Amino acid sequence: MNAAPADQIRLLDLQALDSRLDQLAHRRRTLPEHAEIEQRSTDLAQLRSLTVAAETQLSDTQRELTKAEQDVDQVRQRAARNQKLLDSGSVGSAKDLTNLQHEVGSLAKRQSDLEDVVLEIMERVESGQTRVSEMTARRDEAERSVKEAEERRDTSYGSIDAEVEKITRDREILAEAIPADLMKLYIRLRTQNAGIGAARLFQRRCEGCRVELSITDLGAVRAAAADEVVRCENCGRILVRTSESGL
Repeated sequence: MNAAPADQIRLLDLQALDSRLDQLAHRRRTLPEHAEIEQRSTDLAQLRSLTVAAETQLSDTQRELTKAEQDVDQVRQRAARNQKLLDSGSVGSAKDLTNLQHEVGSLAKRQSDLEDVVLEIMERVESGQTRVSEMTARRDEAERSVKEAEERRDTSYGSIDAEVEKITRDREILAEAIPADLMKLYIRLRTQNAGIGAARLFQRRCEGCRVELSITDLGAVRAAAADEVVRCENCGRILVRTSESGL
């Protein structure tokens, strides 16, 4: 293949732009915020689950408290009715009076026991409320943390994308000036060689693979016409000759 020396030189400029685009793409993929967001999102998901669990437990305890308070109220009402009956003096027989007095005493003991249960449940409700408040605060802080990391990531995205946009425009203009057959070869070699399709021959060394050309290979390059597209015998990349090639 033949191409004007100026077009071959343009390949080096194109390669520099493509390498920079590759670097930016790598940087975009490997921003430290990615790992940070992943870890913080995992923590947030766990905190959300713990918060829901704490809220559910509190709700269950509050229902338990309502039921216990209702039980106390029922016993208290029954005891009040019995006491009112005793106070009215309307109980006729001694046996009924004794039974009623016994029931009043039993209800008092029952009420005391139930009130102790209510107090114990109230303590658990208070503890549950504290737990929910703590978990909610931790969850909200985790959400803010994730949002802050995402904002930093998006800021980095904006900076990277702006540079990519500019370089892409410059590349399109440069690529239009390079012959199609030379571009096709460059793109194929770039795909095959880790993103490097063309390299400068500098001081008898291929800057693509960093290998110094042998005497035989140097002789072949010296003998090649200026417009001949030469390739590195070691890596196969296009070798672009300049005044610093050492030929």
